[in-house]
Amino acid sequence: MAYSVIGQSAQRVDAMAKVTGQAKYTDDFFERDMLVGKILRSPYAHAWVKRVETGEAKALPGIEAVLTHQDVPPIKFATAGHPFNLDPEHRDRADRLILTDKARFVGDAVAAVVAVDELTAQKALSLIKVEYEELEALLTPEAALREDAPLIHADCPHNILSDQGFRQGDLEEAFRRADVIVEGEYQTSMVQHCHLENHVSYAYVDPQGRIVIVTSTQIPHIIRRIVGEALGIPWGRVRVIKPYVGGGFGAKQDACLEPLTAAMTVAVGGRPVKLNFTREECMLDTRRRHDFKFRLKSALTKDGRLLGLRLEAISNTGAYASHGHSIAGAAGSKFRYLYDIPALSYEPRTVYTNLPVAGAMRGYGSPQVVYALECHLEDIARKMRLDPIELRRKNLVKTGHVDQLSHNRVLSCGIRECIDKGKTLIRWDEKKEAFKHQSGNKRRGLGVACFSYASGTHPVGLEIAGARIVLNQDGSVQLQIGATEIGQGSDTVLAQIAAEILGLPLDKVHVLSQQDTDTTPFDTGAYASRQTYISGMAVTKAAEAVKAKILYFVWGMTDIPAHALDLQNEQVVYKHSGEAVLPLADVALSTYYDTVFAQPITADVSNNARVNAVPYGATFAEVEVDLKTGKVEILEIYNIHDSGTIINPRLAEGQVHGGVSMGIGYALSEQLLFDANTGRPLNNNLLDYKLPTIMDTPDIGVAFVETNEPTGSFGAKSLGEPPALSPAPAIRNAVLAATGVAFNRLPMNPQHVFEKLKEAGVI
Repeated sequence: MAYSVIGQSAQRVDAMAKVTGQAKYTDDFFERDMLVGKILRSPYAHAWVKRVETGEAKALPGIEAVLTHQDVPPIKFATAGHPFNLDPEHRDRADRLILTDKARFVGDAVAAVVAVDELTAQKALSLIKVEYEELEALLTPEAALREDAPLIHADCPHNILSDQGFRQGDLEEAFRRADVIVEGEYQTSMVQHCHLENHVSYAYVDPQGRIVIVTSTQIPHIIRRIVGEALGIPWGRVRVIKPYVGGGFGAKQDACLEPLTAAMTVAVGGRPVKLNFTREECMLDTRRRHDFKFRLKSALTKDGRLLGLRLEAISNTGAYASHGHSIAGAAGSKFRYLYDIPALSYEPRTVYTNLPVAGAMRGYGSPQVVYALECHLEDIARKMRLDPIELRRKNLVKTGHVDQLSHNRVLSCGIRECIDKGKTLIRWDEKKEAFKHQSGNKRRGLGVACFSYASGTHPVGLEIAGARIVLNQDGSVQLQIGATEIGQGSDTVLAQIAAEILGLPLDKVHVLSQQDTDTTPFDTGAYASRQTYISGMAVTKAAEAVKAKILYFVWGMTDIPAHALDLQNEQVVYKHSGEAVLPLADVALSTYYDTVFAQPITADVSNNARVNAVPYGATFAEVEVDLKTGKVEILEIYNIHDSGTIINPRLAEGQVHGGVSMGIGYALSEQLLFDANTGRPLNNNLLDYKLPTIMDTPDIGVAFVETNEPTGSFGAKSLGEPPALSPAPAIRNAVLAATGVAFNRLPMNPQHVFEKLKEAGVI
């Protein structure tokens, strides 16, 4: 079907505001007499706070308040940005205090000051004297799992936050029938989001006595609830405003600083207080990606058919739960839609340690498990001397596949076409032949990795989104959405959906981007690649409701039945002929001012989605490995996606570029490092933390296989997170093909590669 707006690379609706500097981010706002907040952080990874002496700090001119754990509500709360659950057994784990009397990682918040300026605040921090009782620091999951290990949280036995897995089929029978059994161990690293805008928030108390928080967040409605819980006040006494956001990638799907910001403004009588993290603080006390250790064991027939898979995982969640209880579970649920494995067991353990807190990050556990699974399949192919593409193809699911555990059915599946397209783009067969006989210090190889994902969190979590559309007097519309734009382009895509249904050009859809919990339709936020799929359907329903009301109103004006009418090119037209009946602007004016029939047209819709579409894709990579230095250079990389209908190709391509860049860093350079004895950070800054630059990134090839997803708006399904899932294993598999050496631990930086090549006798 031909569309007028859908499928077009329309310019972002916020492009001009951003490039001209008119877009205002949280730190651009200042209130009269605004104060500055700063946090005193523990120098120890694990310690009781025995005494805090604040007298000198309080006496410092310019200090308005000094807070310790005794000055804030002693209420444990959960920080993870999930919708509230009516069942207490399924709520996020509440293990955090606004300020703590037990430090659980280097950087834990022990005290805070509120001052007239930043210099005064910093000086006050230096005047606070804290007496600590140092405890044993448990810096690895293995240490935390020792029988005699101290408990990081007294109510969490064995330091295990969660160990809920699943089992399907008869795994023992699968291993009995197997012709071949292959085992492997794989390990991923701790990495950080490194969004451009740091975490920043400010709060004040309004004349009605309500706490107003302006914050850079992905989840304004959820932040409202978490702040209410943390302060022990009704949720309605909290108002959250989200301006433009400079990136999140999951780090802002968490209440990292808003409860403390709210407590600070209460402490100073409601005056505005801003808490603005430095980059070093962001890399220490916001969130990071969980590092995992995997053990896989597969049962196969001699021709490569997977009969069974046992996957054991240990996830390091750090000092507090955040999303830890659900990350490991999510990691195990999304890969089940990729390969048809009759017998499968997944046994994860999520472990507390005395390291900074892990949380949501693009892919939500899937980059870790996709790395392990796709590396494992490559190792199987080499052991069995099978073509790695054919091994994968032999085991792929097909349209109509039903997941045994969730009972979710795959209604669109373009994974085979993705593989075919990637194989052609990278010239797989030609290069494979050329790379068979290599010599010298530089070796080339090709790698592939596949993935499946999800569009939202159903059936595990609530999926609800809201949209409000108002027909203006001139025939344009206001689109107000609860979905949060954080840089990914969702405002534009959602506006395109509304424009297509209402027969409007995109510039006649005015998007109200700022979310305000007082006025914005309820939406749980930006996460789980849910915007186009979940919020898009809310916009679809709202636009269809407005359209129906317009056509019904015209029926009253013209006696032409509504079912015979349509909207096209800002006109009300006959549905079958396209002949114009009335300009939409004339109709809109009448809805406001007709003395008899005036009834302004609006629609306010919630979409409670009880469906979930599965996106698919693959990455193909060509690398060159310098055996002398261990440096891996990516020569070509292609990321191919089945995300259903592509609403905006240019924005979609931008999402893929960003995700692949993140995957390249994950594969080759990025890693948060900590002192092995003290847990102190060694590289929580952008000089020592090695993000890939333009010098490390080749031209990124992007392609799409457009299937039609019947449950998505115009056939669309998710794209936001999938680009980051498969680059790392594809690069690893290419390095394996080039060198014959399997790298089962990330990142594959020059030191790691050189040492492994030397150990293997390659050099």
